[in-house]
Amino acid sequence: MAQDDQFKKLIAHAKEYGYIFQSSEIYDGLSAVYDYGQMGVELKNNIKKYWWDAMVKMNENIVGIDAAIFMHPETWNASGHTSAFNDPLIDNKDSKKRYRADALVEDHIQKYQAKINKDVEKGRKKFGDSFDEKQFLETNPNVIRNKAKIDEIQSRLVKSLEKDDLVELKQIIIDCEIACPVSGSRNWTDVRQFNLMFETQLGSTADGASKIYLRPETAQGIFVNYLNVQKTGRMKLPFGIAQIGKAFRNEIVARQFIFRMREFEQMEMQFFVKPGTEMEWLEHWREVRINWHKAMGLPEEKYRFHKHDKLAHYANAAYDIEFEFPFGFKELEGIHSRTDFDLSQHQKFSGKKIQYYDPESGESFVPYVVETSIGLDRTFLTILSACLKEEELTKENGESDTRVVLQIPPALAPIKLAVLPLIKKDGLPEKAREIIDELKFDFTCQYDEKDSIGRRYRRQDAIGTPYCVTIDHKTLEDNAVTIRDRDTMKQERVQITELSKIVDDKVSMKKLLKKIY
Repeated sequence: MAQDDQFKKLIAHAKEYGYIFQSSEIYDGLSAVYDYGQMGVELKNNIKKYWWDAMVKMNENIVGIDAAIFMHPETWNASGHTSAFNDPLIDNKDSKKRYRADALVEDHIQKYQAKINKDVEKGRKKFGDSFDEKQFLETNPNVIRNKAKIDEIQSRLVKSLEKDDLVELKQIIIDCEIACPVSGSRNWTDVRQFNLMFETQLGSTADGASKIYLRPETAQGIFVNYLNVQKTGRMKLPFGIAQIGKAFRNEIVARQFIFRMREFEQMEMQFFVKPGTEMEWLEHWREVRINWHKAMGLPEEKYRFHKHDKLAHYANAAYDIEFEFPFGFKELEGIHSRTDFDLSQHQKFSGKKIQYYDPESGESFVPYVVETSIGLDRTFLTILSACLKEEELTKENGESDTRVVLQIPPALAPIKLAVLPLIKKDGLPEKAREIIDELKFDFTCQYDEKDSIGRRYRRQDAIGTPYCVTIDHKTLEDNAVTIRDRDTMKQERVQITELSKIVDDKVSMKKLLKKIY
């Protein structure tokens, strides 16, 4: 299936089964703003819990906070956001469409990478098991030519962004003959900078109101609370502060469903360390964070590390964990060494001393920071992308059938157990309700009595429910039920008294956490 078709099916599935809706849809929606439905909010909350437990519950030296969205405007002067939080903007004069100039170039680079991938696939088909991909990449003339093009354009792009050279950035677009995806024309405006922060007013009257911003990131709420947490928690270096919260960016082009939105949620941890030890801790958190992703059981080949060529103004080293979405490899999580930039800036702008006193050495210093920052919405999208599958099945009579199944990691699944009476009479619904009343304290359960049992199984497969339990007439005699596994579709007869243990063994968050540490 073409990636574009696959992505469209994912978006349609997310709406049909109550995961994600377009915000204000009855009013034709609001661009790049989405609402999480009844299934979506459950999955989202489970992802949050998995991240929070992995960060805070599993680490004695990491604590959590929940900072306000509104912050003193001087915060953003100190952090550099009011002067440097910009994206390069360019308009096509014919289509009147607006784009991020660097994104246009990056998409163009991806076309060369797609050619390389296509050549690799041809080579793999031609040579079979004897195919040496490494040698092919190093010797194939087409690959070498396309790789050189990528390196040349990438080098120019990085240099133009580092120097804030907007003229050169437009020249790259011209030299690469990049056309507007809508109009197909190359009639571009000059590139200009666009600040991404949303402004609003704080105050009871228009005349007395002051300008503040919706926070564009959650990290600064941690930094301005560093002293409060360190002193009240008697924290000793190294220690971390974690937070999950909303952030807002007035994106030039918000696209690709929930991958890039104007209102989104971040899960961040800032780890405070002694200067000189930051690279050691950067490597530590790289390993821990990729283990967190792998523990979910999504395909490992869909993850990769990307080392930053162009560093942000606050960083001395940075890596991204990228994931292969239906639209290609894109950033999922950032792991950055932020140096002492943030705390030093807040110390300077606030006039307050923000330092750590080391009782062992007798020194006072501004700590360095290693950051892990992951988009909650993007994590949600990775799970949908990797877990939505169409499977061809063969019936007993030899006919083929297709099922759509959402193989969400069981610990994160919105509904853990569906309880299904075979028919809607003879005391079966009452028995199903008894089971739910017993298990609902431990698991999110769903009762379903509509349609045939086969259709109900298919509906729960599409929702992502790991287990279905069917109550039949024999249940009333032997107190046993038929339990069906979503992934294998195997069914077995078990005692109702065993249900809690069976389900817990599959859906326990503990299993995921033990894979990380």
